[in-house]
Amino acid sequence: MSRLDLKRFAFMQLMELDACTRCGECIEWCPTFAEKSELDAITPLRKIETVREFVNRQYGLRARIFGPRPIDGEAVQTHSAGTYDCTLCGRCGLVCPVHIDTRSLWIAMREALVDQGVYPEAMDHMREMVTTHYNISGDENTERLIWSQNLPEIPEGVGGKKQAEVVYFVGCVSSFYPQSYGIPQSIVEILEHAGVDYMTLGGEEWCCGFPLIIAGMGDAAVESVRHNVEAVRKTGAKRLMAACPSCYHTWKDEYPHILGEPLGFEVLHSTELLEEIIGAGKLKFKPLEETVTYHDPCDLGRTSGIYDAPRNVIRAIPGVNFVEMKDTREYALCCGGGGDVEMADKDLSAAVAKSRIAQATETEAKYLLSACQQCVRTLAGAARRDKVRMRVMDVAQLVAQALEV
Repeated sequence: MSRLDLKRFAFMQLMELDACTRCGECIEWCPTFAEKSELDAITPLRKIETVREFVNRQYGLRARIFGPRPIDGEAVQTHSAGTYDCTLCGRCGLVCPVHIDTRSLWIAMREALVDQGVYPEAMDHMREMVTTHYNISGDENTERLIWSQNLPEIPEGVGGKKQAEVVYFVGCVSSFYPQSYGIPQSIVEILEHAGVDYMTLGGEEWCCGFPLIIAGMGDAAVESVRHNVEAVRKTGAKRLMAACPSCYHTWKDEYPHILGEPLGFEVLHSTELLEEIIGAGKLKFKPLEETVTYHDPCDLGRTSGIYDAPRNVIRAIPGVNFVEMKDTREYALCCGGGGDVEMADKDLSAAVAKSRIAQATETEAKYLLSACQQCVRTLAGAARRDKVRMRVMDVAQLVAQALEV
């Protein structure tokens, strides 16, 4: 690295580098370091120490007097490996005694690494897919509604409307990964049953840009952001509903910041809308005498602060015995599928998922629920590999299963 450009770091983030007390409290809460402890660069403490050293070598007092010192290329490579082996779950920030906003800091570090060209090659492929195919899978984007072909009858809200009260933003995972098709199918069934005026965007829906933003490639997401907002505004919708917590967070928190203006419509997560629909008495359930547990998605819980809505929806189903896992709500363990880690290190992602499945198994639940298609996909894969007899599904899928029709 010839010179570290500080433009990616906000003033507060540069202060946070010095604010770290080096207490090490964050280390034991890091899910990826727990599975890959040979790579010290993963730890929040080491990431902060490394970047602080980079900054001091080039901008510190000695650098101002005697000139900046070069940064060792091998050190940058090691730092990059540790930074991209982070799921961005945010547990480290939760326990930080000086309240460092670690998640945002890690993204800024990734942005600086992208500027220097030191990042996993898999991110280049992902960027190409999102900017040319407008989705993470590389499929034809016009096929975004392929999941609807297995519905008994395709409702008007799925591709047949130009205007509606609610836009259902399906997301890339549910649109293109067959093992996730059941989630949008269930959501559509529920919306139809409750009489919600909704529509999908079909091929006009582009990737929300979240994978690029967290990869440190947010500049490449701006076109998708502008396209998506304009597509929703054309529908006249008053609300946008996303079942993917990452899409939800990106729409609600990132889009207004990127555009520099309000969206002009409300953004909801699917569990919030489900809670509202159930509260209005629009759904009736048959009893489900089963034990269930719930996994908090990082981007829905720690990032967005939504913990109660999914639990209220689960408890609304009569007969359900709801048992919490060991680590839950703010302290929930990551599923391993976040932070683009699956693209950079599949084995590491799988190892974290295995640990979460172990916690779910302790509850003796028949159903492991989440409110994120990526969490469901990652945890279901871990359950299959470990031959765990537990059904992993989205909250919406359980609601649809329990509907009294």
